[in-house]
Amino acid sequence: MQDWWRNSVTYQIYPRSFQDSSGNGIGDLPGITARLDHVASLGVDAIWLSPIFTSPMADMGYDVSNYTDIDPLFGTLADFDALVARAHALGLRVIVDQVISHSSDQHPFFVESRSSRDNPRADWYVWVDPLPDGTPPNNWVSVFGGSAWEWDARRRQYYLHNFLTSQPDFNFHNPDVQDWLLSTMRFWLDRGVDGFRLDTVNFYFHDQSLRSNPPDPRNTAAPKVNPYDMQDHLYSKNRPENLAFLERLRALTDEYEGRAMVGEVGESRRAGEIMAQYTAGNSRLHMAYSFDMLGPEFTADHFRQKIEGFYSAAPNGCPCWSFSNHDVIRHVTRWQDHGAPDALAKQAIAMLIGFEGSLCLYQGEELGQTETDILYSELTDPPGFKFWPDYKGRDGCRTPMVWDDSAQAGFTTGTPWLPIKAPQKARNVAGQDAEHATGSVLAAYRTALAFRKEIPALRYGKTRFANLPEPILGFWRDGLLCLYNLSPQPQQLHVTQGAALTGPHAAALSGAKLQLPANGFAFLTGATEVKPG
Repeated sequence: MQDWWRNSVTYQIYPRSFQDSSGNGIGDLPGITARLDHVASLGVDAIWLSPIFTSPMADMGYDVSNYTDIDPLFGTLADFDALVARAHALGLRVIVDQVISHSSDQHPFFVESRSSRDNPRADWYVWVDPLPDGTPPNNWVSVFGGSAWEWDARRRQYYLHNFLTSQPDFNFHNPDVQDWLLSTMRFWLDRGVDGFRLDTVNFYFHDQSLRSNPPDPRNTAAPKVNPYDMQDHLYSKNRPENLAFLERLRALTDEYEGRAMVGEVGESRRAGEIMAQYTAGNSRLHMAYSFDMLGPEFTADHFRQKIEGFYSAAPNGCPCWSFSNHDVIRHVTRWQDHGAPDALAKQAIAMLIGFEGSLCLYQGEELGQTETDILYSELTDPPGFKFWPDYKGRDGCRTPMVWDDSAQAGFTTGTPWLPIKAPQKARNVAGQDAEHATGSVLAAYRTALAFRKEIPALRYGKTRFANLPEPILGFWRDGLLCLYNLSPQPQQLHVTQGAALTGPHAAALSGAKLQLPANGFAFLTGATEVKPG
């Protein structure tokens, strides 16, 4: 199907933590291949592989030193080909993480670029002279803390890095850079990948005038941890020149049948506007991956605003909604004040299947997995070292998958690269997969995803919200009413007489009275009205 990606469900795999086949404690491609049956059993459409290309791993693969090879930690190109073949045999598409806004400082092109001011790739990265007082040219800051400019003694210039100093930004204003990056993506398309997850897709271009960013007007005080969000990033990212490059990316993927791109829009202030721009029409991104539901907010008003906001700006666009990924605290832990873990986990998948657009699940969330408490001595993540103890980094959501209750949870025969602790091990696949575990979170995910595939309204229906007070989120997808109690207290609603429950639910209907328990949810047919009561 040409538009398989529209309203699809993608399962994100963090390769280091999925399955180790070699015993070195780090997940790899053969391990992923061996576990794909589990992914297929969920009823998803595609897998997204976090970075697997050659890298010194300063940022766990988001610092690429070779864009057309597999890092030896994960395997070989032959292992990748075998993974793609097995995934396709199981009906799963394969999306790879494409990190092209920046490279590793060990990439041969950066090594060449920094060697002089007149080499063939001297302007492949963003280099600027210091101000007369020796300081950087503007106030741009790094996502990982400190200035976004790093002094290089060889060139006697600063280079731009929106992330680590070892992740220099490419200069997208140079057409040769664009051409070369597109050629590396063609390499993977020719190899059979079904698409790309474009990391930091709104970071590609910078303002050539190097204007300083203004303050974000929403800020009234210094942030608790990272000052990055004190700026309105008008000039360091989100540039209008990006749209033309997205059209070049789309033209490339359109040369291949059934390929798709989902772009990560890392932006706090105008994410909906940017997502709408980036998915408008048929010449830019297929989907935009939203950060809007990856925060602490857990209210009906919040979810409604984000969904309505996107579709009012891009009626024909396609968002990709997610509650967890490799960069944020797992949602069961993040929202723990709003319910018990299992109830929250089951409600989460019921909510996602109700949302208009495409969905993305993060490995382990189908188990109701919780955040791992990481000690300083166990840290590997650079921002964790930078901002400890107020921010403990991203390791807590990246700990290995738990397949069973054995010593290393079936993940490895060696010592895992991040610890597997008892609270996480308790939520293992084998335990939840057992015949007696029909009430497990894993069973709830399989049931919910199967229901979504069966009901056209959940895949293609337009959304119309019900005007209900907190903590109730309610909307129709065509004729199907979807209701969610976003609280740990029971709630009662009045629905149309004769309405009927359908599909998975945590609710009880008696006549026109619908009882929603703590974190309850319901899908109803024949309900043309709903009100408190």
